[in-house]
Amino acid sequence: MKTHWNWVPFDENELAIGKQISEALHLHPIVGCILTRRGVTTVQQAQQFLHPKLEDLHDPFLINDMQVAVERLNKAVGTKENILIYGDYDVDGTTAVALVYRMLRLYGVSPSQLFYYIPDRNEDGYGISERGINYASDRNVKLIIALDCGIKAVNEIQYAKDKGIDFIVCDHHTPDDLLPNAVAVLDPKRSDNSYPFTELSGCGIGFKFMQAFAINNGLRQSRLNSVLELCAISIAADLVSVRGENRILAYHGLRQLNRRPSPALTGIIKSTKIPAEKEVDMTDIVFRIAPLLNASGRMLSGMQTVELLLSSDISSAEAHCADIIRSNERRRKLDRLTTSEALAMIEELQIDRDDKLIALYKPTWHRGVIGIVSSRLAERYARPVIILTGEEEYVSGSARSAGGFDMYAAIDKHKHLLENFGGHPYAAGLTIKRDNLPLFLEQIRDYANATIEEKRFVPKITIDAELKLTQIGWRLFNNIKQLSPFGPDNPRPVFLTKHLYDTGETRVVGKQLEHLKLGLTDAPNRRYPQLSIMAFRKAPEAGYVMGKHPVSICYQLEQFIHHDSKTLQLQVKDVHHEDVLTPEQGL
Repeated sequence: MKTHWNWVPFDENELAIGKQISEALHLHPIVGCILTRRGVTTVQQAQQFLHPKLEDLHDPFLINDMQVAVERLNKAVGTKENILIYGDYDVDGTTAVALVYRMLRLYGVSPSQLFYYIPDRNEDGYGISERGINYASDRNVKLIIALDCGIKAVNEIQYAKDKGIDFIVCDHHTPDDLLPNAVAVLDPKRSDNSYPFTELSGCGIGFKFMQAFAINNGLRQSRLNSVLELCAISIAADLVSVRGENRILAYHGLRQLNRRPSPALTGIIKSTKIPAEKEVDMTDIVFRIAPLLNASGRMLSGMQTVELLLSSDISSAEAHCADIIRSNERRRKLDRLTTSEALAMIEELQIDRDDKLIALYKPTWHRGVIGIVSSRLAERYARPVIILTGEEEYVSGSARSAGGFDMYAAIDKHKHLLENFGGHPYAAGLTIKRDNLPLFLEQIRDYANATIEEKRFVPKITIDAELKLTQIGWRLFNNIKQLSPFGPDNPRPVFLTKHLYDTGETRVVGKQLEHLKLGLTDAPNRRYPQLSIMAFRKAPEAGYVMGKHPVSICYQLEQFIHHDSKTLQLQVKDVHHEDVLTPEQGL
C-alpha cells in the first residue's frame, strides 16, 4: 500500500514569524518555522515551549471537587483511617498508584495505614470490582482513592458506600451522564469541568491531587518533584497529548529520569539495557520501559508492577525486573502466535477488503496480548481494529483506532449491548456477554462502514519541512531536540529531501536482508560521509535506488551511538519514486 505524504510548504507569514523566533532565540531557521506551524507564534510562547517551568502548572483546586477530596484525605490521615489506593492494571494506573503511595509516605502516612490494589484481568476485569472492594473491607479500609478508573463504576462505588467505604475518584476517561456516588470525582472531562487542561493522564490526575494536598497542608512543593518520573512514564505510555500541562510534567519527569532517578527506575533502566551514555526519552519509555511494566499486568499481576515501582533499592528493582522479563518472553511468544492467527483469519475471510473496521474473535486468545495485537493490526491495515477473547459467559475486547476514527464514541453508541467499557478516541477496552457478541459486531461494523471514508485507509506521513542535505548537521539536530518531549500533538519532526541519487554505496543489510543502508547525493560528485542514512524494512526499494533513478525520502533525525562515537543518522520513514510526486498538498 502506497503511503501518502502530507506536505505543505511554509507560507510567507510562517516564514516571517519563524525567522523572528529563530533569530531571537538563536535557532536553526527551520526550527522557528516548525514552532510557528505548531501554534507557537511569539518569542515569549517559544521560550515557554522550549523551557517549560513547574511554576506554570495550573492551580489544582480549579479541578471540580478538589477541595472536598483534600478535606476527606486530611480526615483519613488525621484520624489514622486505613486507606486503599486502587489503580488500573496498565502503566498509567500502576504508576498512578505508586505516585500517590510514595507521596503519602513522604508526607508521613504510616505504611500500616496504606494498602494498594490492582485488579486482576481475569478475576476482576477492568476498573473497580466488588472483589477489590471486599479486599478493602477485609482490611478495615474506610477510604479508597481510585486512579485511572472509577468514572463509570456507579454500581460498584454504591456497593462500597453500603459497606461504609468512601471513594475519591481520580480519572481522565469520559464519564457518562450519571457520575458515581463518590465523595469527590476528579476528572477534567466532566461536563461541568472548570479546569483549563483536559488531557491529563490518570497518573497526572493523581499528581494534581497530591499537589493540592501539599498546598493545603503547607508542605514543600519541591518534594513533589521526586515523583515526576512517574508522570513522564504515564504520559508516554498512555499516548496522551504532550502539549500544555503534560509537556511541563513530561519535560521535568524526563530530567529526573536522566539526572536523579529513584532506585526503582534506576533498576528498570538498567534492566531494559538503555545505554548508559544515552538520555532516556519518550521513545525509550514507549518501547522499552512501558512494555516491561505492562508485561507484569498482562502475564503476572499489576500488583507486582507497583511493588517494582516502590522498590527501595536498585538490586531489588532488578530482581523484580528479572521475573517480569522472564514472563515477558512468554508474552512475546503468545503475541507472535496471536498475531499470526489474526492475520490468517483476515486473509481467509478477506475482512480487510470488505469492512472499514476489523473485528476478530477467538475464545482461546490470551487477554494479556489482545491490546498489543489490535495496535499492530490497526497500524498495518490503517483502520480501526477490535480483538476479542473469552470462553466463558463474558468476552473481553481491546480496540485501537486509526485514521482519526473515534473508537470510544463508536463503542459508546453500542453500550446498551455491553457490560462495561472505557477508554478514549484512540484506544478502548470492553466487556460483553458472549450472547450479545454477534449483534455487537454486526452493528459496530455497520456504524464504521457508514461513517469512515475510504481515503482514511491510506497510511499518511505528515512532513514538517523540506531540507537540502547541506542543511543537515548537529546544530539542526540539537535545536530539534529542544522541541522534545515528543508525542501526540507534538510529534518528532519529519523532513523531506527530493532529487536524490545513489552514490554507489547503497546496500541491503540486516539478518533477513530486509533493510537498506542508503548512500545518496543531491549533486554529482558530492558526498556526505557524516550522514548515515538507514531505511528499515525498505529492501524492496533497493533495485530502483541502485538503478540510478531519482528518489525522494522523508525521514527523522536521530543520534546513533556506537561505543564512544556519535553519528547523525537519517532514519528513513518512506521512499518515493520521483515519477509519483504530485503538487505541494501531498506526495
